[in-house]
Amino acid sequence: MISQLLSTHYDAVVIGSGHNGLVAAAYLAAAGQSVLILERSPVAGGATTSQQVFPDYDARLSRYSYLVSLLPQQIVDELKLTFETRRRRTASFTPWTDKNGVHRGLVISNADAERSRASMRELTGDNSAWSDYQRLLELESVIAGIAWPSLLHPLQHRTEFQSGLKSRNELEAWEAFIERPLGETIERFAQNDILRGLLMTDGKIGVLTHPHDDSLLQNRCFLYHVIGNGTGEWRVPVGGMGALANALIQRCRTAGVVLQTNAAAVAIHPGEAHHTVVFHHDDRLQQVDATRVLVNAGPRTFARLLNQSWNPTSADEGSVIKMNMLLHRLPEVRAGGVTSNEAFTGSFHVDEGYEQMQASFRTASAGQIPEPAPAEMYCHTLTDSSILSPELQAKGYHTLTLFGLDMPYRLFRENHDERLNRVQQIYIDALDRICREPFMNCVATDRDGRPCIEIHSPQQLEAELDLDLGNIFHKSLAWFFTDDWEQAGKWGVETHFPRIYRAGSSAHRGGAVSGIPGRNAAMCILDEIEIKMR
Repeated sequence: MISQLLSTHYDAVVIGSGHNGLVAAAYLAAAGQSVLILERSPVAGGATTSQQVFPDYDARLSRYSYLVSLLPQQIVDELKLTFETRRRRTASFTPWTDKNGVHRGLVISNADAERSRASMRELTGDNSAWSDYQRLLELESVIAGIAWPSLLHPLQHRTEFQSGLKSRNELEAWEAFIERPLGETIERFAQNDILRGLLMTDGKIGVLTHPHDDSLLQNRCFLYHVIGNGTGEWRVPVGGMGALANALIQRCRTAGVVLQTNAAAVAIHPGEAHHTVVFHHDDRLQQVDATRVLVNAGPRTFARLLNQSWNPTSADEGSVIKMNMLLHRLPEVRAGGVTSNEAFTGSFHVDEGYEQMQASFRTASAGQIPEPAPAEMYCHTLTDSSILSPELQAKGYHTLTLFGLDMPYRLFRENHDERLNRVQQIYIDALDRICREPFMNCVATDRDGRPCIEIHSPQQLEAELDLDLGNIFHKSLAWFFTDDWEQAGKWGVETHFPRIYRAGSSAHRGGAVSGIPGRNAAMCILDEIEIKMR
C-alpha cells in the first residue's frame, strides 16, 4: 500500500493506475505538471501486473495480460523505460489429424522459414498454400504501414487515409481489411480449414464474432493483432507484465507523480476553473481539486463517476476465458516431429478449425457452452525463465497461460461456478487429446494436493479489473481512423466534459497493452496548455 500526504490541488488527477494511466502521468509530470494517481487496489498496475498466483511456488505469472505487440518503442524510448521483450522462436503451433488418424502439427517458426514452409506443405499437399500465405502477410504488412504510424498522432478521417492510397498493394490491403468482411480475405488466400482457422483467431480474441460479421468487428480485432510496431509480432515481456508496470511506476516516481493506492474514486464534480474528485481512502471520503481529470477505467465507471447513464451495445460484450497454470514438466505432444518446446513456445492453437469456430460461435451466441471450445495458449518460461525462482527453473517447471475464445459474458450469468468448472474440464479434455499423456499428470499441485490452475470468467475479470462485461478492450474496438469529421484532428481521448479525458482502453484507438491512449491523453493536454499560453 502506498499512502502519501496529499495536496489540495493538482494539475492533473489520473483515476486508475493501469499502464495507460501510468504512461499519461509520466508524460505530464515530465512536462512539469503536478500529478496524482488514484488507484482502488492495494497494488498499482491494473492488468499489467505479475503475481505469485500459487503461494506455494515462487513463480510470478503475468496474471491477466500475457504478451506485448502494440506498445510502441517510441513510448519506451521517450519515457526511458527499462523494459525488454524477447522474440519467441515459434510463432504458432496448430495440431491436426490426417485422414489416417495420424497426429501432426502445423508449425509457423519465427526462426526458420523453411521449417514453416515444409510444415504447411505437409498440411496442404503442395507449395501454393505457402505462396498465398506469404501474399496475405505482405498485405498485412502494407496495412500495418498505413495504420501503425498514425496511432500516436491526432485522428484522421477515413477519407484522408483513402486519399493517400497510391499503390496497388495499398488499395488491395485497404479493400481486404477495411472494406470487406475478414472471412472473404481469409477464404481467398487460404483453402485449408486448419490454416483458415489459424488466421481467423486474430479476429476473434476477446470478442464474440465470426468471419462474415457485417459489423466488421472481426476486422478491427484482426488489425489490433497484426499491426503492432509495423510487424504484428507478439513478444514475451522479460520479467513478465509486472516488469512494464514497475518500469512505469519508477518513471512516475522519478518525475514526482503522487501515487495513492487503496483510493477508490467515487465521483467527479465538474467545475469551470477546476474539477473536484471525491475518493474513498482510510475509511473515509476525501476530495482533491484538479485542473484536469484523466479516467483510465471502463465506460461504466466513467459514467458512474460523472453521474451519467451507461448503455452498452451487444458489441461491447467480452468473450474470453483466462486460465493460468504451473506445470512441473511440459507434456509431449502427439504430433510427430514436433517437440514440446517447439509446440508450447508459440501460440498453441486448440480446436480452432475455421468451420469448428463458426459452429462454436453459433453455440455461444445461443447461450450454450461450445464443446469443443476454441482456445490458444503459450509457455512464457520457454522464452523467459526469469519469472521462476532458480530452484523451479532447475527442476524443469513451466508456466502455461490459456486464452479461451467464444466464451461470452452471457454464458456465465447463471450457474457461474458450475459452468466455469465445466469449461475448465473441456480445455483439459482437449489437451488430453493433443498430448501423449493425461495433461493433469504434468500440472503442479499445492501442499493440499490441489492443481495449480487459476481460471477467470468474464464476470471475474469485470470484478477484478473493472472490465465492463468482461471485455478486455473495455468496449467495442474502433478503427484507427474516424468516420466523424468533428473528431478528425482530435486525439480520440476528449469527452463532452471540458478537461476530462478518457486515458485508457475506452478511448478511441484504445484496447490491448499499448500505452497509446495514455500518451495521446497527455499529448492532448500538453497541446491545450501550449495553445492557452500563446
